[in-house]
Amino acid sequence: MAKIILSIFIILPMTGLSLATDTLGVNSSIGYGETLVSSNLTFELGFFTPRNSSMSYLGIWYKFSPNMVVWVANRNNPLADHDGVLTFNDAGNLVVLNQLNGVVWSSELSRVLRNPFAQLLDTGNFVLWDNFVSSPDEAYLWQSFDYPSDTLLAGMKLTLNLKTGFERRLIAWKSMDDPSPGDYVHELDYSQGLPQYEVVQVHVHRKKSRTGQWNGVQFVGWFNTPSPIIVSVFVYTETEISFMFEVQDRQLVSILRLNYLGVVQLLVVNRSRSATWNALIEFPSDPCDFYGRCGANAICNDSLCECVKGFMPNSLDEWTVLNFSSGCKRTIPLNCSKGDGFWEIENVKLPDQLEVTLYRSMSLDECKDKCLKNCSCTAYAISDIRGRGIGCLMWFGHLIDMRVLEEGNHVQTLYVRQSASKLGIHAYAN
Repeated sequence: MAKIILSIFIILPMTGLSLATDTLGVNSSIGYGETLVSSNLTFELGFFTPRNSSMSYLGIWYKFSPNMVVWVANRNNPLADHDGVLTFNDAGNLVVLNQLNGVVWSSELSRVLRNPFAQLLDTGNFVLWDNFVSSPDEAYLWQSFDYPSDTLLAGMKLTLNLKTGFERRLIAWKSMDDPSPGDYVHELDYSQGLPQYEVVQVHVHRKKSRTGQWNGVQFVGWFNTPSPIIVSVFVYTETEISFMFEVQDRQLVSILRLNYLGVVQLLVVNRSRSATWNALIEFPSDPCDFYGRCGANAICNDSLCECVKGFMPNSLDEWTVLNFSSGCKRTIPLNCSKGDGFWEIENVKLPDQLEVTLYRSMSLDECKDKCLKNCSCTAYAISDIRGRGIGCLMWFGHLIDMRVLEEGNHVQTLYVRQSASKLGIHAYAN
């Protein structure tokens, strides 16, 4: 069971005036201390100043929980004082101006709007349209949901458009007191094979954690929502890959947040009882969730590492002191011409897709034969577990970032290539 962790986000309280409206029209503006409020009184938009900071930002937060800021506009250009204003410029763009009327943030639309309107919706989405040529029921010309900060709200998508390349991803705050873009990004990886989500430490180009690949039912190895009250939805088509979640209980409010330490949290609050947010699940939540903990060709299990059958530690000295990062090497090289076989590893988070090939319509037996005939193929697995299973994922090179998972109907088996002479030998385990 995932541990429950209290998450605290401290912002200086707002002491201003609500405009008692959710809409900002042309020739109108809001300054520090003035806010827009969604019609269901859930979300509020205005300027805020984080604790231990003199900077101010335009943001959106929960009205019943002002400390929980879910979107920030001018993350890269904070205001040095409380003289910021949100308004429209002559072209109809939303802009945040400083005290010298300099633009510190803009919606940056390329078209000119004749009668712009902006509205804070009950979903927490801040949207812009031209009331002269369209209505709020049509597609928005700009929306905050397209430019997430560190938070995914219910009904909001993390998405990748496969035609245009447009992507929504979460970017952590720099610290608890600094909303500027931090060290970690939570994004979809679709560079090879199947979709998977990753947390990447951007400045050093290093992965912190990774879900398993999408297997037709779920992302194996990632948290799956713990109850039917919170339902996750994944879309995977020729044009779009997206993830979102919905909350079925109206008394519950839930968000998915990437905190400044690079931890993805599913936070929940019962607004009818308190304003205390609890983390139902965190990822990574144990040592095996950290990317590549065991190095190459090894599996993480209960925080320790075990070489795959037919492999041994590259450095016995390091493994003796529980430093597994050097990984494992084969005890005997493969001999493709004399015949190889495969060792089955059940209930496993499949390796990262560093060097893979995906065949979407191939059966498991066909996948085995194809891998066996290719001397460079080191492992294979079924890619889509729905029905009787279909699709073939083949690995080439080292196998990185595997872990043992609890038994379940949605967990896959990995078949690792072995020299025929090694198939009766036990794996080395620490």
